[in-house]
Amino acid sequence: MKISRLIAVVATAGAAALVSLGAQAQAIKIGELNSYKTFPAFLEPYKKGWELALEEINKAGGVGGRKLEVVSREDGGNPGDAVRVAEELITRENVSLLMGTFASNIGLAVSNLANQRKILFIAAEPLTDKIVWENGNRYTFRLRPSTYMQVAMLIPDAVKLKKQRWAIVYPNYEYGQSATASFKKLLAKAQPGVQFVTEQAPPLGKIEAGAVVQALADAKPDAIFSSLFGADLQKFVREGNTRGLFKNTPVFNLLAGEPEYLDPLKDETPDGWYVTGYPWNEIKTPAHQKFLAAYQARWKDYPRLGSVVGYSTMYAVANAIKRAGGADTEKLIAAMKGMEMDTPIGPIVWRAIDNQSTMGAYVGRLAKKGDKGVMVNWQHADGALFLPPFEEVRAMRKD
Repeated sequence: MKISRLIAVVATAGAAALVSLGAQAQAIKIGELNSYKTFPAFLEPYKKGWELALEEINKAGGVGGRKLEVVSREDGGNPGDAVRVAEELITRENVSLLMGTFASNIGLAVSNLANQRKILFIAAEPLTDKIVWENGNRYTFRLRPSTYMQVAMLIPDAVKLKKQRWAIVYPNYEYGQSATASFKKLLAKAQPGVQFVTEQAPPLGKIEAGAVVQALADAKPDAIFSSLFGADLQKFVREGNTRGLFKNTPVFNLLAGEPEYLDPLKDETPDGWYVTGYPWNEIKTPAHQKFLAAYQARWKDYPRLGSVVGYSTMYAVANAIKRAGGADTEKLIAAMKGMEMDTPIGPIVWRAIDNQSTMGAYVGRLAKKGDKGVMVNWQHADGALFLPPFEEVRAMRKD
């Protein structure tokens, strides 16, 4: 073989090898979308959580020798915009899977798109039961404990009080509607004969707290169930304190123990409320202590529950890709079903029957410590113990 031809062959082979190595080392693109501008209290810590996890994963060599790359987009807090953004991530950015979303109605919209486009979607935060049950599909997996699960965690304490007349207040969109439906169903089953004497359903972010509190007071309930959060919760608490609504009336409130929503209440924090939340500074498990140290070192701030959710979602992505041996959608789905993994708040399993993780939550009471609100008498509730039986899940899912 002539020298010139030999050089050409070697050069061609070398170039092919470099292309092959480049393909192997090409980053795996993850599409992330969320309502950062609409819900900053939760989602700014959430982003810090997944960014920390991403840095850890890539520093350790990525997954299978490939780095992970997140293409993050704002979804505008609107289902229509979220679908458009998700579509752009799929078609223009060529992402291998989707993760994120906060509001339940947005999560449902993106879940429906994922089903149509046949792409994996890990719903980090939406709490609606429908996303894994009535509207569940094989492409959508959800991390956080749902409204049903978190309500079920509060029901034992509600039943112990033996209160007959209940008032309900909730933000009038999918999450609040789902939480209310679960509470009424589970409490009525556990305590036959219970009455729901009034329901107040203000639009999300537009509560007229004075009118709502007065309507609840007029109904003379024995106890109150609320799924308000954020600014709506703050206004409700302030008005309820002013008018004495909570003085002799027990209140159960989903999410009010999360630092995102508890910290702004400061010295207005109502004593004794039964809540789900995240007592970050009192959790002493090795997994949480490791996460806490890493988070504080990176961000010079304490974590919120959103931080845990973002961190755990990113690791779910990495674990699924590792288990699947790549980013093929069908292999990712198979990998997610039954996948076990650790999180800062305990080990979880992604159930094969409904694609719901068994992540738990912390249940306790609110109290004031100095001029700030805290969770007291809390305990960790294992999410696996607060899910409906398989026969009920099979009846709800259509796929």
